[in-house]
Amino acid sequence: MVTVVRAKRRSPVLTPSGLACLSVLPTINLTAGCLHDCVYCYIRGYRNYPGESRIVLYEDTLARLRDELRRAPSKPRAVYFSPSSDLFQPAQEVLELSHAILEFLFGRGIGVAFLTKGEIPDQTLELLIDHADLVQAQIGLITLDEGISAIFEPRAASPRTRLWQLHSLIAGGIAAAARLDPILPTVTDDPEALDRHFGALAQVGVKRAAGGVLFLRPAIQYWLTKRVPGEMLAPLLEDYREGEAAVMRGAEFPIQNLSLERRREIFGRLQTAAEAHGIRLDVCACKNADVARGSCNIAGTWPVRARARQPLLVG
Repeated sequence: MVTVVRAKRRSPVLTPSGLACLSVLPTINLTAGCLHDCVYCYIRGYRNYPGESRIVLYEDTLARLRDELRRAPSKPRAVYFSPSSDLFQPAQEVLELSHAILEFLFGRGIGVAFLTKGEIPDQTLELLIDHADLVQAQIGLITLDEGISAIFEPRAASPRTRLWQLHSLIAGGIAAAARLDPILPTVTDDPEALDRHFGALAQVGVKRAAGGVLFLRPAIQYWLTKRVPGEMLAPLLEDYREGEAAVMRGAEFPIQNLSLERRREIFGRLQTAAEAHGIRLDVCACKNADVARGSCNIAGTWPVRARARQPLLVG
């Protein structure tokens, strides 16, 4: 059972992100919390986290966004959804608001970048494809194993559904990439599993993917111990005993990373599997400044000035 609490926004809709990979675009969250209930999600440690299977829906987001754009000296080239939630959560009121906001933005020639692990409704998928030149998407897919996904992402779309969505987006002309984040040490980092994973991505047309390894904070470790079976949890957490504290660029609190040696090993496996199937792999430097350089392109790549389809409208 899920709980949706409706509320008015107390802060602007369009907000900047401190994370380097997201700093290029204003960001939007439609909710506090996320109904996918991913066990590893960093929002579980946020002060405004409303709890499992519970969200706060900012019901006035569209009206506030319309007003903000009306008053802005210039419109953004694109916006990013969603640094702390998901456009496509399993609640009808969220999906309806998501569709309405996408329709509004496209009508004003504003591009959209998003990352989702949810199921995109058919009507919204058609809307995205109809505006393919204004869309850049990432689909989160950490495993092809339905059992592992059910444990770590209990309310997200199935891996099969997410693969189909990647195929549909790419076939529809949308710049869509896969995101293997987080890789779960001892759970999803097996070389054979990674080879099957990238093979499946290549079959649906994926040419680019981003990867990251699970990091820990106290709240994440707490929920892992509550939701992950002991025989799977013990070796996973054991890997972090020799880990190291790190600072994620733009984040407020430190994280616990795997050791540099283990991360290099895992990223090496990812790179090998990606290259074997003709896929370019990006590693986010925000969480791995000692391993990677540059961006994971979570916000897409946009021209300095996006071409508007029509003038910015009032009302």
